[in-house]
Amino acid sequence: MSRPSARKAAPKGEYIETDSGNKVSRRSAITGTANITLGGRTVIMADVHLRGDLHPTRAAPSTSGKEPITTSISIGRCTVISTGSVIRPPSRISRGEVHYYPMKIGDNVFIGPHCTISAISISSHVHISHHVTIHPFAMIKENVKILPHAVIPANMVIPSGSVVGGQPARVVGEVGEGWGVGGGVSGGIGGGEKGGEKGWVEGGDLRELVRSVK
Repeated sequence: MSRPSARKAAPKGEYIETDSGNKVSRRSAITGTANITLGGRTVIMADVHLRGDLHPTRAAPSTSGKEPITTSISIGRCTVISTGSVIRPPSRISRGEVHYYPMKIGDNVFIGPHCTISAISISSHVHISHHVTIHPFAMIKENVKILPHAVIPANMVIPSGSVVGGQPARVVGEVGEGWGVGGGVSGGIGGGEKGGEKGWVEGGDLRELVRSVK
């Protein structure tokens, strides 16, 4: 009698999907997961590095007895971080020691491929193109478009509704009425790669884009 053949393991997909709908690539590099929060329906693509290990210095408990916040990176809902990007909390040196500060990224934020982000905050409905560098403690307000290869200086505050580009970056225009509603550029999520996604525009609701990621 021949031996029964062993059952083949089901192939693993590219993404691990959580109960809240987050999709995290098996090829991403996430350190300090306990210090990272994802709001739901957020996508972390391959070769993305989230530096949750660079968390705020743990201070002594306050007189109220509450523990200090140690979250390194907080990411909202329906946000997409594309291939090869590095997200690390901002830091500064004080009295010879490096101190890290929590980073907050809002909802419906698109971060293009191969970006390096150390902003202190990025508000909702922000579109960051490919190969953008954002230096520590920059603040990006809502409804902003950052053009490819832009370099945002440390501590720069980008006002709402701006289009930003250059090295160093400066405000070069406004997104105009209808930003995030219609008339944006839909397409691939790889900064020129063939994608074919439909139903999303720059600065808009990214749920359809999140659904298209398999």
